Amino acid sequence: MKKITAFGLALVLTFALTACRGGTAESGAVPSQSEDEEVTVHYGISNSWDALMPYNSVSGSNYARMIYDKIYDRLAYVHADGTLSPRAAKRWENTDEGYAALFYLDENATFHDGTQVTAAHWVETFTLMTDPACPVLGRGNFSVFVGTDQDGCRTDGESFGVEAVDDFTLKLTFKVPTTPEDFLLDKNREFYVLPTHLLEGVDPSVLMELDLWKKPVGSGPCKFVEELPGSQLTLAANQHYHLGAPGFDYLVITVMDKSNLLTALIAGDLDYYAIGGSVSAEDAPLAESSGLTILEGTVPNTFFELMLNGNSIPDARVRRAIELALDKELLCEQSTHGLGTAAGSSISPESPYADAAVTAGERDVEAAKQLLAEAGYDGRRYTLVCTSNRSGLAALMQQNLAEAGINVIIETVDSAAMFAGMSDGTYDMGIASHTPGALPLWFTESRLSSTNNIFHIADLTPYTARIQAIRSETDQSKRLELVAELDTYLAQERPFIPLWFGTALHAQSPTVSNIDYPSSSFSNENVWEWVKE
Repeated sequence: MKKITAFGLALVLTFALTACRGGTAESGAVPSQSEDEEVTVHYGISNSWDALMPYNSVSGSNYARMIYDKIYDRLAYVHADGTLSPRAAKRWENTDEGYAALFYLDENATFHDGTQVTAAHWVETFTLMTDPACPVLGRGNFSVFVGTDQDGCRTDGESFGVEAVDDFTLKLTFKVPTTPEDFLLDKNREFYVLPTHLLEGVDPSVLMELDLWKKPVGSGPCKFVEELPGSQLTLAANQHYHLGAPGFDYLVITVMDKSNLLTALIAGDLDYYAIGGSVSAEDAPLAESSGLTILEGTVPNTFFELMLNGNSIPDARVRRAIELALDKELLCEQSTHGLGTAAGSSISPESPYADAAVTAGERDVEAAKQLLAEAGYDGRRYTLVCTSNRSGLAALMQQNLAEAGINVIIETVDSAAMFAGMSDGTYDMGIASHTPGALPLWFTESRLSSTNNIFHIADLTPYTARIQAIRSETDQSKRLELVAELDTYLAQERPFIPLWFGTALHAQSPTVSNIDYPSSSFSNENVWEWVKE
């Protein structure tokens, strides 16, 4: 097995243990705050990361991405409203008639060992990750680039669509026309630059086994100090981060039960907790009475849908009748306590494409009965599946549907069993929620595909053709028309029923300022701007 160089390992160990402001942290010792010396931000998280190598996460969860976001660098910073700010890239632009994008990298960016980050590092990172011999998890994200197959592996004999135009210009070439903004909103959280100068001569097949990933070197706003696997991670502020040094010395991330996060924040044991210090409407009064300020989000962070099984409910008239029978306004109110908006589309109301979205409409039980009669509905009983925490919501739906003559029984299972049952056709309906994106296809493209036909649609062609047309169109006005056409078709066929979008409440930290709470839903946090006095 080829090893990382001894010099490279020495750099890893040296710089991983170097604290900011001239201080040091001995391995095995968790830094504590002392007078005028070390400032520590205590950060709570309810689920552990499963790897410190960003392309080796089994779960691919947002909790792992929150960790990678701090150690490594991404091309851009995604705001809650779908706008973008520079991170590794200062700016970007379309080229080659929309088939490629140029990213102009920040020349001041450096890895934690002091090495300057160049376009070559990005190219080498993507080249390694698309090597069929490299055991990458989530490699499918690379399949958008020219020269890769559907699994994201580089194809022999084809030019790879990732190149360094010069030292600080990265060019990405796509299989279909894609704006840089669409690419970043869709894939930004999946791609990080690696210290490939420390990986020279490494066999790609053993890349994930290197000791480097136990004490990683990145170019992000925080440096690795030490880890208690599954329990605690200590990071030091990167004083040389090109967007500015964080206003603290250490960031200590501790895994704890979700139910204890708010209590720990109130008690002063935490300064902040992921994701965005979210607090339920029921717990908000307690937080406020304890002296915390509650910030109401303005951008939706949840999307609720009713999944439908197209095999067992094959008639679109029945599916539309189910939607008309549901009192979305009441269901939304009961679920969000006034922090939601009934939906007729998966397009977020804050998206630039919101004008193309079908509106929620009003409940119409008589119209639902008429559609059922036209479809010849015979009173067949459907199974509605949900997780236990949504059993009350399911009961309200059951009552709504019964008023239109639709017979439903409820089954409660865990989330994994619900999605497995919808996927294999066991269940007829299922209540699901997702984190929405600003792009018009954030939901439909992944759900209406041959590899994830969870709605059991007999013929996907009318959907995939419309989706492909949207992806290929770079003219914004024409794209809006195509999005509206797809949304109208979805409303006619109703393979799934959009229910509502919900916004979050954020318990603001009493000790740390400049936190961008809403944007944390996109698995990125502006820690370089955080200040703890």
